[in-house]
Amino acid sequence: MLSRSVLRQKCMTILYQIDIMKQNELPYDVEEIIKENLKIENDFVKDIVFGVETSLKEIDEIANKYLKDWDIKRLDKAGSAILRMAIYEMKYMDTPPVVVINEAIELAKKYTDEELVSMINAVLDKFMKDEM
Repeated sequence: MLSRSVLRQKCMTILYQIDIMKQNELPYDVEEIIKENLKIENDFVKDIVFGVETSLKEIDEIANKYLKDWDIKRLDKAGSAILRMAIYEMKYMDTPPVVVINEAIELAKKYTDEELVSMINAVLDKFMKDEM
């Protein structure tokens, strides 16, 4: 059984791949991308991936509200995937917000630069304080 941390990393990878497919206007099947990245069925991954895809406009609006002088589309693909899934998990799932923020920061440290780590931390912290 994979840990939630590993599953979040899988979610980030899947969302990253979907974003690349969209950007390049390539056809894709979310179920197939999930299967390519995760050999077992997992409801947590499906909830986050399909949830982010379904609520993308709302999630991006939330992110943009808290990104000071930035837009989520300006972030690199890994950073935007991390931020989107964290906002989704905080807003729609039962995971304690502090856990979501910590996990997002750890992913950001691994896949983005220091400036983006700080930005993701600030956005999620403000979102938690204002809306949770």
